[in-house]
Amino acid sequence: MTDVPDTDPPNARLSTTRPSGTDASDARDTVLLVGAGRMGGSMLEGWLAQGVSGGRIAVSDPQPSPALTALCRAGGVALNPPAVHPVDTLVLAIKPQALEASAPAIASWAGPGTAVVSILAGRTLADLAARFPRAAGCVRAMPNLPASVGRGITGFASDGRLSPEAVLRAERWLGAVGRVERLAHEGEIDMVTAVSGSGPAYVFLLAEALARAGERLGLSPDLAARLGRATVEGAGELLHRQPDVPPATLRQNVTSPGGTTAAALAVLMADDALGPLLDRAVEAAFRRAQELSR
Repeated sequence: MTDVPDTDPPNARLSTTRPSGTDASDARDTVLLVGAGRMGGSMLEGWLAQGVSGGRIAVSDPQPSPALTALCRAGGVALNPPAVHPVDTLVLAIKPQALEASAPAIASWAGPGTAVVSILAGRTLADLAARFPRAAGCVRAMPNLPASVGRGITGFASDGRLSPEAVLRAERWLGAVGRVERLAHEGEIDMVTAVSGSGPAYVFLLAEALARAGERLGLSPDLAARLGRATVEGAGELLHRQPDVPPATLRQNVTSPGGTTAAALAVLMADDALGPLLDRAVEAAFRRAQELSR
């Protein structure tokens, strides 16, 4: 993969802020959302919840659900508008394999001032630029599943052709579903995919494993499942409510010397245990992300 520099200096970050869609500086910014499934629909809900005027939003979806139709009607959002005209930001939230068939019809919405923002896994910036040649530039983003409940984190990289203002507008639209991280270059997208894009599945597996371990001790399956799930939920909420406290500190705070937690951590933190295993897992996800991007 070719690493394409962003418009910002290397290692620039907009870390934990959640950009507001109601900022006055973007009052005239218009957007077309292509695809309103789970992730696209969550973005639309986030925009409207932030107070973005529905008159600035259009949605293209060949098979809109009743819920989407009702949401667009209530929010004053144009659903599958007949008139095509360039927008400021074009957000692609369709399935990656649908891009080839959809791009010719969508391309008319991308004019010389349009920023194309893609959340399509495996679709590179060069791939996007080839399909939207009239666009001002492209942004590639990787959100994760918690975005569907407004608690996601999205890493994104620009192809370097967009103005700083256009990149900031793209960041605002992406920020409707959670936190946003601006990446130094496109090569980091595959790393983000391996850590946070696939990461929720690792956490779900932990809840499964806790429940299974409880069953082996003799708990009923239902009780073990409830304990495992609630434990992961609660620990995640503590992380959320204490953003300035490192996870290692939270772990140390709950670990009494010589206690039960310390006994368990001695197993999990052994040289050949959880740390190295997770290293291998994330590396496998990273390699697969690179393969898909090629």
